[in-house]
Amino acid sequence: MPPPDPLPGTAYGCLSPARNALSVAEPSWKFTGTPETPTRHWGAPYSTRAAAGGQLPESPVPRVLRVAIPSPLHRLFDYRPTRETPACGWRPGLRVRAPFGRREVVGIVVECRDQGELPLADLKPVLACLDDAPLPEDWLWLCRFTARYYQHPLGDTLHQALPVLLRQGRALAARTRERWALTPAGHATGRDALPRAPRQAALLEMLRQHPHGLASQAILAQAFSRDQLKALAAKGLVERHAEPLTAAPQPAADQLLADPALPLNREQAHALSALHERLDAYHPCLLEGVTGSGKTEVYLQLIEAVVGRGRQALVLVPEIGLTPQTLARFRKRFRVPVVALHSGLTDHERLDAWEAAASGRAPIVIGTRSAIFTPLAQPGAIIVDEEHDGSYKQQDGLRYHARDLAVARAHHHHIPLLLGSATPSLESLARARRGEWRHLPLTRRATRHAPAGLELLDLRGRPRLGGLAPPALEAIAETLEAGHQVLVFINRRGFAPTLACHACGWLAECDACDARMTLHRQPPLLACHHCDRRRALPESCPECGSIDLRPLGSGTERTEETLAERFPKVPVHRIDRDSTRRRDAFEAVLAEVRRGEPCLLVGTQMLAKGHHLPHVTLVVVVNADAGLYASDFRALEQGAQLLVQVAGRAGRAAHPGRVLVQTLHPDDPHLRLLAERGYAALADRLLEERRAAALPPFRFLALLRLESAKEEAAGTLASRAAAGLRGWLAERELAVDCLGPVPAPMERRQGRYHLQLMLSADRRSALHEASAWLTAWLEATPEARRVRWSLDIDPQTLS
Repeated sequence: MPPPDPLPGTAYGCLSPARNALSVAEPSWKFTGTPETPTRHWGAPYSTRAAAGGQLPESPVPRVLRVAIPSPLHRLFDYRPTRETPACGWRPGLRVRAPFGRREVVGIVVECRDQGELPLADLKPVLACLDDAPLPEDWLWLCRFTARYYQHPLGDTLHQALPVLLRQGRALAARTRERWALTPAGHATGRDALPRAPRQAALLEMLRQHPHGLASQAILAQAFSRDQLKALAAKGLVERHAEPLTAAPQPAADQLLADPALPLNREQAHALSALHERLDAYHPCLLEGVTGSGKTEVYLQLIEAVVGRGRQALVLVPEIGLTPQTLARFRKRFRVPVVALHSGLTDHERLDAWEAAASGRAPIVIGTRSAIFTPLAQPGAIIVDEEHDGSYKQQDGLRYHARDLAVARAHHHHIPLLLGSATPSLESLARARRGEWRHLPLTRRATRHAPAGLELLDLRGRPRLGGLAPPALEAIAETLEAGHQVLVFINRRGFAPTLACHACGWLAECDACDARMTLHRQPPLLACHHCDRRRALPESCPECGSIDLRPLGSGTERTEETLAERFPKVPVHRIDRDSTRRRDAFEAVLAEVRRGEPCLLVGTQMLAKGHHLPHVTLVVVVNADAGLYASDFRALEQGAQLLVQVAGRAGRAAHPGRVLVQTLHPDDPHLRLLAERGYAALADRLLEERRAAALPPFRFLALLRLESAKEEAAGTLASRAAAGLRGWLAERELAVDCLGPVPAPMERRQGRYHLQLMLSADRRSALHEASAWLTAWLEATPEARRVRWSLDIDPQTLS
């Protein structure tokens, strides 16, 4: 996790040579000596105030603008300002349109200077300034912090953190709609004042019933016309106002809440009281509550206190599937605008929500991972729901972790931070147990039933039908006969993991990856879930010609088919990425399930997080071993979290729940510890194992990934990078271990060969210093231009 304060000695300006887009002048740092053991000469860093995202003291018209351009280069570019000075003056945060090679791009001014690295005559001017005021300072600070912490180009970081329309040069302005309301003269006009215009009189009367006015669309929908509105306006009886399309200012209300808050139990009240103690300070808290313990109610009442003080709250949720139900609950509780930010929005909707948050009109902002970059006019609190979830980590491009950026942002704004989970990450637990964060436990469910325990079902020697053993099928039948619902969890899409020849043992493997292709029935084909290659089903074995081809293993489609045959009178709903591609398909299925009629749910981890399924009393985990036994050192932690989360869907209402976990390893000590004593006991053991193995959270990692269509090219570059880094570390006597290079767990993927180089250190500052050197070495090495590489700070997976 990143430190709450900026890293010393790594201000982004130190890493960024200032060059004109078309110049070939020497950068402000350069390498000397051999590429394997370079020496780095640093340019002048930003001032302390600039590094913190503030404004530099500029002259009225600076001579040089240092502009961040969206590119893979770790550098800024110098331009001359236009002759026309913006109304606010030249300041950091203004977007400009600038020439870059043979094209024009939208960049962001990062610094204003009177002198640059090159003569002014050699600099090109920016073409235009796109803003009347700079972008929000808190957003600019967060992007600078993100870029230097994750060793990513600042220009690309700023580009990725902007809504698409702002990247394209669109103005930062809210879309508006018309609202018509009575004027004082209109209120004073009698009901019989328009005897010769009955439709105008009717319209006047309708507006009288709405003191705050009506939108044009609502008026026209009542069969009134725009001519009638204009006629009333000409008489001075009505007037038109423009209001934002998103988060329009609300009329003053006596109460903030539309629905009253729910009563809290003793643990919830204690947690909320602890949060209220320091509403005006950085106050990180880990809310560890069992599934169904009422964590969301604590969130809602914390937000009530924050919004009541005129501040804004940012709520992060891990999956887009959780956003609609969270939005519905928040909008039902509060009278103030609640806006959402996630990938399901159109570009215009996303810009509207972003602008509403930046202007302060939206007191509550809910979003997925990228919403962490939403600017807030009056930040008051940040809440991260299901903080352990892996989807908070971006796995390509800018590889940030939204939870960790929430920590840094809350510290910067001096506001409370609440991280909630039934299965906290080991990083968060370690911080809470060291006393860096306050630990707030919720051990009781809001209902009278305790969380369902895990019952291990031994699969050894048992026949299976669609992946399900006879005891599991019997338990499903009993639950359905009792009128309840069943969730069958299998974290594998498709009909079967692969197709096999029963005669010679041939397996359907992907031509581009070291992986087997998954058999799908709807439509019938073989698909690789790593590179998305698809292939028609073979009529016979390509190796021996046999037609005895059989599915091997079970996926969601096969389990769905088996259950539909076994229980023909009960609806079977499959929920995975394939079945919910259509817009609103997921919500439609959940709405049907919530009606409470007996049914079977077959789903992947899409169903495991946050969903309230009150009528589910039995959960069957088809194969627990797949998630618990993998090459990644986080496999046990993540597998256990998933098991506990999916188990939490059972028994959330009037009836107790039961969870059957099918496994071929019922005697595994970790699995038995989880089943008998719960996640907290397993987390304690895993923390001790991580400490002994010098792994996070007791040590910090960075992972260099290299890939190339030619295995030799990636291997040669990786070996040179490792040798150069080890030599540089020895010279500096820096305590950083360099491990590798080694092939990735899946060496060949998408037709390319993948290698890895791992950096490990006890001190985060040492790790970042080595990472900065490695990034600069790769940029300066010509061979690196023929190999795709990326550096992942705090990797969450080693694949």
